[in-house]
Amino acid sequence: MVTKYRRTHRRIPRIPGQIYLWLAILIFGASSAVTRKLTEIGAQNFMGDGNPISLCNVLFVGNLCALIIFIAIYWRQWNLRALKQLSRKDWSALVAIAILSGALAPGLIFQALALTQVNNIVLVGRLEPPLTLALSVWLLKERVNLWEVVGAIAAFVGVTLTIILQPSGQAMMNVGGFHVGTGEILAAAGAVASGASTIIGKRSLAKIPLGIYNIFRTALGTLIFFFIALELYGSDHFMNVFSPFLWQWMFVYGAVIVVLGQLFWSKGLKASTVSMASLIGSFTPIAGILAAYLILGEVPTLAQYVGGSVILIGILLSQVGKRQETSHTAASSGVGSTQAEQEVQAGMGFKGM
Repeated sequence: MVTKYRRTHRRIPRIPGQIYLWLAILIFGASSAVTRKLTEIGAQNFMGDGNPISLCNVLFVGNLCALIIFIAIYWRQWNLRALKQLSRKDWSALVAIAILSGALAPGLIFQALALTQVNNIVLVGRLEPPLTLALSVWLLKERVNLWEVVGAIAAFVGVTLTIILQPSGQAMMNVGGFHVGTGEILAAAGAVASGASTIIGKRSLAKIPLGIYNIFRTALGTLIFFFIALELYGSDHFMNVFSPFLWQWMFVYGAVIVVLGQLFWSKGLKASTVSMASLIGSFTPIAGILAAYLILGEVPTLAQYVGGSVILIGILLSQVGKRQETSHTAASSGVGSTQAEQEVQAGMGFKGM
C-alpha cells in the first residue's frame, strides 16, 4: 500500500518555480490598481467625514497583514543565537533600510496614487533600477557590462519622457523650468528612497538572515509610517482603522496581494535562479499597466506609450547584460540570501506593501 502511494505521488508533476514567480508578478503588478480601486470603493461608503479605506489605512493594515505572514514563515530565524550574531553595524543598516523602503518609499508611492494615474506610478517607478546601477558603480565600485549601462540609460530616458510629456490638468510643480505632475515627483522620490535602500542592503545584508530582515523591516517601517502620518495628518487620520468595512476589504487585499503574492514569490525564489527571477520580475510594469486597464479602465496616454516603449527597450537590454553576467557566476544557484532577494526585488517596483 505504501509502495503504491509512493508511485502515485511520484507521478504528480512538480510545479516549476517559474510558474510561482509568474503568478507572484501578476499579483504584485496588480497591487497599485487594486489599491486605487479599494479607495474608490471607500469613497462611495464614507464613515463620518472620512474614507474608511484611505490610502494610509490600506498601507498600515496591509503592512500588518504582511508582518503576520512573515512571522508565520520566518519565526524560527528569530532566535537569540541568530540575533546575537548581528553587529551594531548590521542593526544600523536594518534601521536605515526600514526607514527608506519600509516607511518612506511606500508612503510616497501611496501619496502619489492619490494624485496621478496608476500607469504613471508604474512607469516612473522604473527609475529605481538605473539609479541603483549608477550608485552601485559610484559607491560600491561594481563592474557592469555595456548592455546594462545602455539599458539603464534607456530606462532613465523613458521615465523622463513619461514625466515631462504629461498633459496638463493635474497637480503640477515647476522643476527646472518644466511643469511636471506632483504625483510623478512623489513616485520618483519613492524610487530614489527604495534605490538608496538597495545600496545599503548590498553593503550590509550579506550576513543577515532573510527572516530577520523581512520581519524587522516591515515592523519598524510600519511603526515609523504610523507616527509620520499622525504628525502630518493628525490623530483622527486613523480613526476608521478598526472599521469592519475596512477590514473586510483588507482581508481580500491581504489574502491576495500580501499573503498569496508573498507565498508564491517565496516558493518561486527557492526553486529558481537569480537570472530567471530577475527576468520574470522585470515584467512587473507590464502586469501593472494591464491591471490598471482591466481593473480601473485606464487607457495609456501618449506620454505613457512613448515613455513605456523606451523603458521596455531598456528592460530588455538590461536583461541581456544580466544574463551574460550571471552566466559567468552562480547562475544555477537559487535566490537564497537576503542580499540576492533584495537585488531581484529592486527591479520590480512597488509590490503593495
